[in-house]
Amino acid sequence: MDNKNYTEFFEDEKELLWKLRAEVRDYFPECLSKLLLITKWNKHEDVVQMVSLLKHWPDLPAIHALELLDYSFPDPAVRSFTIRCLKKLSDDELLQYLIQLVQVLKYESYLDCDLTTFLLERALSNRRIGHFLFWHLKSEIHVASVSLRFGLILEAYCRGNVHHIKLLSRQVTAFLFTLMLRSRNKCVCCSKTQLLQSAFLLFIHSADKCRFMDSKMKPLWLMYKNPLEHGDMVGIIFKNGDDLRQDMLTLQMIRLMENLWKKEGLDLRMIPYCCLSTGNKMGLIEVVKNADTIANIQRNSSNSAATAAFNKDALLNWLKSKNPGDKLDQAIEEFTLSCAGYCVATYVLGIGDRHNDNIMIRETGQLFHIDFGHFLGNFKRKLGINRERVPFILTYDFVHVIQQGKTNNSEKFERFREYCEHAYKILCRNGSLFVNLFAMMKAAGLPELTSSKDIQYLKDSLALGKPEDEALKNFKVKFNEALRESWKTKVNWMMHSLAKDNRP
Repeated sequence: MDNKNYTEFFEDEKELLWKLRAEVRDYFPECLSKLLLITKWNKHEDVVQMVSLLKHWPDLPAIHALELLDYSFPDPAVRSFTIRCLKKLSDDELLQYLIQLVQVLKYESYLDCDLTTFLLERALSNRRIGHFLFWHLKSEIHVASVSLRFGLILEAYCRGNVHHIKLLSRQVTAFLFTLMLRSRNKCVCCSKTQLLQSAFLLFIHSADKCRFMDSKMKPLWLMYKNPLEHGDMVGIIFKNGDDLRQDMLTLQMIRLMENLWKKEGLDLRMIPYCCLSTGNKMGLIEVVKNADTIANIQRNSSNSAATAAFNKDALLNWLKSKNPGDKLDQAIEEFTLSCAGYCVATYVLGIGDRHNDNIMIRETGQLFHIDFGHFLGNFKRKLGINRERVPFILTYDFVHVIQQGKTNNSEKFERFREYCEHAYKILCRNGSLFVNLFAMMKAAGLPELTSSKDIQYLKDSLALGKPEDEALKNFKVKFNEALRESWKTKVNWMMHSLAKDNRP
C-alpha cells in the first residue's frame, strides 16, 4: 500500500488486502482507491462491507479525493464520500479544480446527484464560482450526450440566482455580437463604419484599437472599457474555429504549478493568463499588455527573416531599450525566473509547436508561452520529420540574457539551472495530483487526451514512482540536451519566420 505507483495486485494480495481492509483504513487511508478497485462490486456481501467501511473512513485531502470521481468508481456511496471530502475545499481551491469537476459530471449515473448539488450550492454562494460554472456548462451544451444534464444544471443555477442572470445575459449578448462581427469578416471585409457600429454594441472603448489578427483563424483583438473609474482598458482576443479547452487545461496546470512553487517559497514570475471556452470551438483569451513575441523582436532588429532567428543580441537589446539604467537588472531577473518556470512547465506537460511567435516577453522582462494546441508530447511533424527535437526551449539568446550579455557569467546561469531543478523537484513531489487532474479530463473529448495511454507522457516526465534523486538525474540530462541541441530550435524558428513572410 505504501508504494504509490503500485496498482496491480495478484489474487492472493487482493485477498489479503480485503481481509485487512480495516487496517488499510487506519494506516493507509489515502490508498482508498486501491481498496475500491479490488472490491467485488458484483458480490452483495462485499458491497455492504465496503459501504459500511466508508461511513467511518477518515476524510481525505482533496488531491486524493478527486481521484475517486473517475468513472472507475461509479457507486453512489463512494461518490457521496468523495463530495464529503471536497466540501472542505475553499472557494479558491474549488475554482482551481472546477474544470475537472464539470467534466466528471458526465460519469454520474443520475441527473440528481451529490456532485451536482455540491457544485450548485457553492456556485449560489459565490458568484465567481457561479460565473465559471455557467460558462463551463454552456461551452458544451451543444454536445448531445450532456445537453440535457448540463441544461438542467444551468436552469437550476439561473433560477436560483436571478440577480446574476442580468449580468450573464449581458455577457452572452456581447459575445453574440462579437460572433456576428467575426462572421461578417468571413463574407466581406468590414468597413470602418460597420466596425464602429458593432464596437458601440460591444462597449468597446475605441474601434481604432480593435483589429483582425494575422493568423490562420483571423481572431478578433478587442479592447473594452474597464468598469472601474480610471481603470485601464481590458484586452480580449475572440477566437472562432479553435477548441480552447486544451488551452484552458494547460493554463490551469501552469497556474497550479505556480501555486505549488510559491508554497515552497519559489516565485518564478509566471503569467498564466486567462482563457475561457464559451462554445463549440470558440472562446476568449486575455491580452497580456506591454508584451511582444520573440519573432517580432527578432524581426525588428534584423534585415531579413532568414537571419532574424540567429540574432542573439535582439532580446537583450530590446530589454535594455525598455528598461534603462538600474531597471535592467530587475528585468533580467524577471526573465531568468520566468524562463526557468516555463522550461520546467513545458517539459513536464510536453508542450509542442514552440516557435518564436508562441513565446512572448513583457517589457518588464517576464517570458511566457502562449497557444497550447499540442501537449503531452504531441510534437509537430513536417513531411514525416519531427520539427521539434528538444525537451524544452532554452536557446543561446535566452542564455545570453540570463548571463547579462557576458559570456563568462557562469554564476548567473548556474543559479538559473538551480531554479529549474528546484521547480522540477516540487512538481515531482505532487506528480499524482497532475496525473489525476488529467485523468479526470478524459471525458472532455480532447483529441490529444482520450485514454490512459495519453497520460503516460506525464507519468514519465514527472518520473512517477521513482526516487527523487533518480528523477532529478534524468531532468539534468534533458536540461543539457535542450541546451546542446538549441541550434535545431533556431533552424525551426527560421523556417517558421520564412514561411510566415511568404504567406499571402
